[in-house]
Amino acid sequence: MRYDFDKIIDRTDTASYKWDQCEKLFGRPDILPLWVADMDFEAPKEVVEAITRRAEQGIYGYTVRTQAFYDAIVGWLSKRHGWTINQEWISSSPGVVPALSIMVLAFTEPGDGIILQSPVYYPFYDVIKMNGRTVVDNPLILEDGRYSIDFELLEEQAKAGAKMLLLCSPHNPGGRVWKQEELERIGDICSRYNVLVVADEIHQDLVFSGHKHVPYASLSETFAQHSVTCITPSKTFNLAGLQAASVIIPNGEIRRKYNALLKTLSIHMESYFGLTAIESSYTHGEEWLDQLLDYLEGNLNALLSFAEQHLPQVKIIKPDGTYLVWMDCTAVSNKAQELKQLMFDKAGVAFSEGSVFGKQGEGFLRVNIACRRSLLMEALEKFASAVKETNK
Repeated sequence: MRYDFDKIIDRTDTASYKWDQCEKLFGRPDILPLWVADMDFEAPKEVVEAITRRAEQGIYGYTVRTQAFYDAIVGWLSKRHGWTINQEWISSSPGVVPALSIMVLAFTEPGDGIILQSPVYYPFYDVIKMNGRTVVDNPLILEDGRYSIDFELLEEQAKAGAKMLLLCSPHNPGGRVWKQEELERIGDICSRYNVLVVADEIHQDLVFSGHKHVPYASLSETFAQHSVTCITPSKTFNLAGLQAASVIIPNGEIRRKYNALLKTLSIHMESYFGLTAIESSYTHGEEWLDQLLDYLEGNLNALLSFAEQHLPQVKIIKPDGTYLVWMDCTAVSNKAQELKQLMFDKAGVAFSEGSVFGKQGEGFLRVNIACRRSLLMEALEKFASAVKETNK
């Protein structure tokens, strides 16, 4: 089956956070939204059919995990990522960010230092600060259009007593798919200083040709026993609104403590539709995903070519993975308010403004390229025209 990712789908008036909030968030209803990380593509046919059958049952009661659910997750991680896990390691969460917050609550104390690597997905700051913990920033190093990790600083921070590292892998918004040797260096440092690694691997399946995602916990028994891995098909198959994620915890003591807090919060039951979405997408979604990756790579190449010709002031941080492109617009402006005005008022487009990802993101914009190519090009043309007009 060939999937049509160029299909025009009207998402307005569907309670869409991405499309129906434009006037409220950006001041005008006609803006082109390429910001929040959901896709404008229909989920795989098999997933839609499975959810439809589930809905037709007509009774939406409390839901437990099935063996098929476990088999789908175990099989996907083995086949797609070469990671063999035991099904008893699998716990759940309404989403990856809730899982991160629960980990912070369960395994750190108020005031404890938690490491993140900026610029980074902005809810990382929230789950640290709003739980009364301290952000320990290990800024990534940007050289020649590519991010790398400051391992010397990371070791200093771990040695100084940080309790946890929130690892974004693949990285959002920087687009890095960390290499095995980079992950091993992280693991060596964190194991030596007893820093719990909580790996957000939500973009694990969205990796471009020439790159390979390596699950952090797959690298050694030591890393596995002192880490937690958060996954979900929500980004991969565009299922974010179903609010269902899996949390892989090889260490029995950590798993028991996590599950106890889930039960305390009474969020330990599976989502009625989420369970079906996870099972069906991981069982039947591979063909769709392979075609999606080809299409996204085409979108990425189209953006790179357009920027080279029409946005010479903008430096594109070419991603190894994700469907998010990080653009250095500091030559246009390094001020958040000016970039917002340029996007919203002059261009009529909404990319994600970079300062929300941390101080290092000032002057940057994040573009969601998971939309039909004609819409992406229209948004880029509008933005380029606004930049040109501003620079007159």
